[in-house]
Amino acid sequence: MNWKNTTIRYGSLSIGLHWLMLLLFIAVYGSIELRVLYEKGSDLREALKAWHFMLGLLVFALVWLRIVARLSGPTPNIQPAPDKVQQLSAKLLHLALYALMIGMPLTGWLLLSASGKIIPFFGLELPALIGENKDLAKQIKEVHEFVGTTGYYLLGLHVIAALYHHYIKRDDTLTRILPERK
Repeated sequence: MNWKNTTIRYGSLSIGLHWLMLLLFIAVYGSIELRVLYEKGSDLREALKAWHFMLGLLVFALVWLRIVARLSGPTPNIQPAPDKVQQLSAKLLHLALYALMIGMPLTGWLLLSASGKIIPFFGLELPALIGENKDLAKQIKEVHEFVGTTGYYLLGLHVIAALYHHYIKRDDTLTRILPERK
C-alpha cells in the first residue's frame, strides 16, 4: 500500500493516523472519565489525570502530522459522489474535528499553566504557556470541559455518518479509510 493518498484511497500514513487518533481519543476520554472512580488525591486518580494530559498532548503533536499528510496529496473521491450538501457537511465536520484535536489539548495545556501545575509529557516537563492565574484557570477549565463534551457529539456524528454512508448510501466513504485487505 502506498503511504500517500491517491484519488481512490487514503494512504497508509493517513489511515494509520486516523485509527491511532481514534485510540487516543478513547484513551483520553476514558482516562478522565475513569478518574472519578477513585478518591481525590489517590495515586491511581492522579495517574489517570497524568495520562489524560500526556495523551491529549500526544493528540496535539500528531494532529500536525495529520494535517501535513492531508494537505500533501489529494483527498480520495467518494464513489458514488454525494450531493453538495453532504460534501459541505463532511468538510465542516472534519474541520470541527481538527479544531477539537488542536483546541482541546491547547486549552488543557493553558489550564495546567494557569493553574501553576507541571505539564507532563512522557518523562518531560513542558513549559507553561502562560503565568499562573487561578481566575483565568477557572474560565479555561469551563471552556475545556464544554469543548470536551462537544467532542463526544462530534465524534459520534462522525461515526454515524460513516456508518450511514457504508450501510445506507452504500458508497465507499468508510472503505477508503480502512486498511487494505490482502
